Order: sequence, then C-alpha cells, then structure tokens
Amino acid sequence: MIQSIYLNSIQQRFRTYLQLGTKTIERLDAAQLHWQPEGQPNSIALIIKHLHGNMLSRWTDFLTTDGEKPNRHRDQEFEEDDATKETLLQQWQEGWDCLLNTISNLRDADLEKTVYIRSEPHTVIDAINRQLAHVPYHVGQIVYIGKMILKENWESLSIPKGQSEVYNKEKTGNK
Repeated sequence: MIQSIYLNSIQQRFRTYLQLGTKTIERLDAAQLHWQPEGQPNSIALIIKHLHGNMLSRWTDFLTTDGEKPNRHRDQEFEEDDATKETLLQQWQEGWDCLLNTISNLRDADLEKTVYIRSEPHTVIDAINRQLAHVPYHVGQIVYIGKMILKENWESLSIPKGQSEVYNKEKTGNK
C-alpha cells in the first residue's frame, strides 16, 4: 500500500517538473533557447539535450540493464548545435515519456529490486530518488534562465510575487 502511494506521489512530482519546464520552453524562441548567460553556463537547449540523454539512458530497460547505456555520449549532450525549438521540444517530450512510462509500469514489488547506474547498485527507490533530485535541479536552471531572458515579460509559473495572501484566501475560500 505505502509503495503505491510512493509511486503515485513520484509520478505527480515528475509531472509538476515536466509542466514547469514545458511552460518555460514554450515561451521562448529558438535563439533564446540557445542563449547562454555570461560565464558559459549551459543554455536551455543544452540542458534539454542532457536531460533527454539522461532520461533515455536511465529509464530504457530500467529493471534489466545498467542505467548508463553504452550508446549514450554524455559529453556530446553539452555541445551546442542549431537544434530548432521543435526538435528541442521533441527531445524534451521523448525523455519525459520514457521516464514517466517506465515509472507508471513499476509495481510495488519492483521497489525492492536492485538496478545499476554506472555499475553502482541502487534500490529502485534510490534510483527514482536520484532522478527526482537530478531533474528538478535542471528544471530550476531552465526556469531561471527563462526568467533572465524574458525579464519583465516573465509570467510566474506559481504564485506571483506579492500575491501569496490573495492566493491563500482564494484557496481557503476566505475572501
């Protein structure tokens, strides 16, 4: 029972991060997706490529093969290219589909199994938690870069600054 609650909760958390990233990506054009802040941090495009490679590697044949697939070329995920917005959105969705489909097919008994990532053993719960730490880190980068690009044109993805009291009153019905 508690395992099913965990699996449902994890799926919901991942869907929340998918939505935050998608809303940010959709607001930007291709040039903005490839823009890099000073100091050469990753562009949103590179973060998308990295998450795509990571998710496909980790979640394809999750229970039966090492999470670092031999056909993954992680270093290439951080090389700029001229991918279109459409291509980036396709990669974004493909990675998420792989992750979410795999997790939705897990059963309670699977949580006690051992999987490997770079030959290191992990319980299935630990592998999921590892991904749940990795993905929000990068989604936060995507959102932050989007805010930097759009500046005053940014529309909040949650409760806008200064609106917490109004939001809380509306949620509780105390107007």
